[in-house]
Amino acid sequence: MISDSIHVTILLMQKNDKSENKGKRLNKYLSDAGVCSRREADRLIAMGRVRVVRSGVMLPETGEKLIGMRLSENDDVLVDRHLIDNPDPKKIYILLNKPKGIVCTAEQKTPNNVISFLGLDRYVTYVGRLDKDSTGLLLLTNDGELNNRMMRAANYHEKEYICTVDRPITPDFLKAMKQGVRIKVMDSSKTEVETRTRPCRITKRGENEFSIVLTQGLNRQIRKMCEALGYKTLTINRVRIMNLKIGSLPLGAHRSVTDEELKELKALIEKGCTEGNTKDA
Repeated sequence: MISDSIHVTILLMQKNDKSENKGKRLNKYLSDAGVCSRREADRLIAMGRVRVVRSGVMLPETGEKLIGMRLSENDDVLVDRHLIDNPDPKKIYILLNKPKGIVCTAEQKTPNNVISFLGLDRYVTYVGRLDKDSTGLLLLTNDGELNNRMMRAANYHEKEYICTVDRPITPDFLKAMKQGVRIKVMDSSKTEVETRTRPCRITKRGENEFSIVLTQGLNRQIRKMCEALGYKTLTINRVRIMNLKIGSLPLGAHRSVTDEELKELKALIEKGCTEGNTKDA
């Protein structure tokens, strides 16, 4: 939750022309700025993670009271304490080989958060979080629409992982993982429910190692799948997100997505939107 004690004097020093934002709805402002989609913006607003500063003074309204709000010419917007610049057409696409211990959150008060680790001074979001103990490929971007479309479960976008477990992998384990495993997850109302994971591709790589390609992103999915079958997951390393591959990127290093990769990624997203909607029909 954002503290009202945030020092906002610096906002008075902003020299950006905000006249074009007068009358713009708050969720559209966040979408235009590349933070997220309008739907996701409404969720962030309802959670109290968005605040509005008007002429240097933070408005008292929070949460649901801000949904549908139209901005004034001298308004500034904060998300998780980050000042959101006026909509900027320049988009950022970063690939990070996340080390163990780095936390996927934009909340700066969280130790070892990924934004501070990268030293970013602009608001970005990550596509497909990795838990603290997992390593591997993470895409960070301020392209909210791309993020939203990649994260939409109906689009069946692939993510590939290499994992090790605490005992030898058997044919029965591979068969069960491939067909889908019943695990418990939290639904939108924070109630624990049981679900079966989607069928997936899995290949044994060694006595205790396998690669797996998932098309959904349930919380701690691989760990829960293995646990349901009596295995403990020792390591999880994501090596691919759709066409984006970790390649030779060193652990802890990052690079920009190339123009060619981005073009292919957007083409796959368009294709996935069509195929995914057909699969869920």
